[in-house]
Amino acid sequence: MCVGVPARVVKKMEYSAVVDVMGSQTTVGTIFVPELELGDFVIVHAGQAMSIVDETYARQSVEEWRKLVDARNSETVQ
Repeated sequence: MCVGVPARVVKKMEYSAVVDVMGSQTTVGTIFVPELELGDFVIVHAGQAMSIVDETYARQSVEEWRKLVDARNSETVQ
């Protein structure tokens, strides 16, 4: 199974971009989405921006990721 994480583009370079993933920034490749623009939301997998998604989808997806992270953190604390 492949899992993609939504991220917002905060800086665009020629063949890469800096994206914000739930508060952490990382650099990803953009060869699959050369048309992306600053502020776009993308799905990131294996260090690559795979596709551009709309903001509503990205925000809903981040909410679900946060729920998973919170659930996992609460299990390790007990």
